[in-house]
Amino acid sequence: MSERKIRVLIAKPGLDGHDRGAKVVARALRDAGMEVIYTGLRQTPEMIAEAALQEDVDVVGLSILSGAHLTLAPRVMELLKANGQENVRVFIGGIIPDEDTAQLLALGVSGVYGPGANTDEIAGDIRQAVAQIESSAEA
Repeated sequence: MSERKIRVLIAKPGLDGHDRGAKVVARALRDAGMEVIYTGLRQTPEMIAEAALQEDVDVVGLSILSGAHLTLAPRVMELLKANGQENVRVFIGGIIPDEDTAQLLALGVSGVYGPGANTDEIAGDIRQAVAQIESSAEA
């Protein structure tokens, strides 16, 4: 993996107004040496994809507590692909029922984390996902 900082966009899609978890993860990732951009509350998938493009991020982290994860995450991923950002990895945190995790992973989400997730594990998973993309790009 290169020496550059991993760029992460943390976003709160939908109408959910609770962002404490997103801010905790954003700070932990920053403390882990990543460059973190937080979009704030009530972002549309289009706003998130545009911010990801403008900020040239490696990872998008979605914090979803509203139950709309099976609608919002696929839309964000579709828009990233339309922007030519197929290599941007998407991670989701929030209130995600266990039965939905497999479906999200099958859609291409790189990781799903619930309340109380270990932030060191999240940072490690992000590093691993970005390293895989970089190594495949070099091949």
